[in-house]
Amino acid sequence: MTIYATNGAKLFIGGVLSAKSTDFDVSDFASQSSNWVEIGETEGLGSIGDTAAEISFDGIGSNRTRRLKGTRNAGTMEVVCGVDYADAGQVALLAAEKTIFDYAFKLVLNDAPPAGSPSERYFVAAVGSASEALDTANNVMKLNATLWVNSNVVKVNAG
Repeated sequence: MTIYATNGAKLFIGGVLSAKSTDFDVSDFASQSSNWVEIGETEGLGSIGDTAAEISFDGIGSNRTRRLKGTRNAGTMEVVCGVDYADAGQVALLAAEKTIFDYAFKLVLNDAPPAGSPSERYFVAAVGSASEALDTANNVMKLNATLWVNSNVVKVNAG
């Protein structure tokens, strides 16, 4: 069994890509091949992945709460970057926050086998926020962005 570090992972933003009523697959992101721009100076990538909403029912006769799975939510990805005003990816992220649209995102992990390709994650998200954290004297100015994931997360395994 092998584990991998997060360092070396890269996050990319693409163009507008609307959410759809069915799950995405990797071919849905083919139109983005010339749009991908790396978001530079990332420090934290947060988490993504589906969680089902809980639907509960309190049965009087059984004296038991029963739980069912409801709609799925791929979460909110909290991205932290060192502010770089010249970084094209950060500029695109800030521009996306000003719109109402969903954008394509690609995450490339640092887990490639020798002479192989790394794992990738693809998803669609709205940029819900993009704020600067200025903190205290001995800190780097940060860009904190919230990605509201509006699709399934498509996983492409390392190969």
